[in-house]
Amino acid sequence: MAERKPIESWLTDMDGVLIHEGVPIPGADAFLKKLRESGRPFLVLTNNSMYTARDLHARLRRMGLEVPVENIWTSALATAQFMNDQRPGGTAYVIGEAGLTTALHDIGYILTDQDPDFVILGETRTYSFEAMTKAVRLINGGARFIATNPDNVGPSTEGALPATGSVAALITAATGKKPYFVGKPNPLMMRAGLNAIGAHSETSAMIGDRMDTDVLAGLEAGMRTFLVLSGVTQPDEVDLYPFRPSKIVDSIADLVELV
Repeated sequence: MAERKPIESWLTDMDGVLIHEGVPIPGADAFLKKLRESGRPFLVLTNNSMYTARDLHARLRRMGLEVPVENIWTSALATAQFMNDQRPGGTAYVIGEAGLTTALHDIGYILTDQDPDFVILGETRTYSFEAMTKAVRLINGGARFIATNPDNVGPSTEGALPATGSVAALITAATGKKPYFVGKPNPLMMRAGLNAIGAHSETSAMIGDRMDTDVLAGLEAGMRTFLVLSGVTQPDEVDLYPFRPSKIVDSIADLVELV
């Protein structure tokens, strides 16, 4: 087999790789600093659609991590780009937070609960029975079903929280309609991110802490993949999957020298 080309661009997940429960993971600052100094294209990705890139930039800065706004790519931004490509100027009923609604407003979408083209489900800490009922009725009435990401649970300091995938499953059970998930592991999110920074999959790497989203997404997008053991996936779980990352390391600190 031909030897792989050197890594010229980096994509990295955020939670479990750079931060954990609001605290930077040792080595994250050094990794990001080296990326900025090298001039190599890079993106920090998250499946969480709650926050805008500016919100995340500010949150990371408060933790001591400097990531420019243009280097942050969320499932909300990927979803908005997908909608703009598929049906520009459309209408949608949205369950989600400012990260998603802002991204949709920015592409000219009209948010409405009156005969929308789409129901778009994102992350929120305030899922309401009323909103889910409205979504079910609109989908039954012909609206197409989109979800920002398939994660069933999200992290919090108190423990696991039901996330977009869980709520999507509820709506699917009530309607018989499955959503199209835009976020990881859909390689669409990865390819759109690569295009945003002018990178190519052959010379790009994806760093993540989850086999089922980060590593799978990078693999299906044709990228080199690095699994860090500072987040969700534990060493004894790797062999449970029919695919493997290119390399397994303890944390982001082990990758600083590769930049």
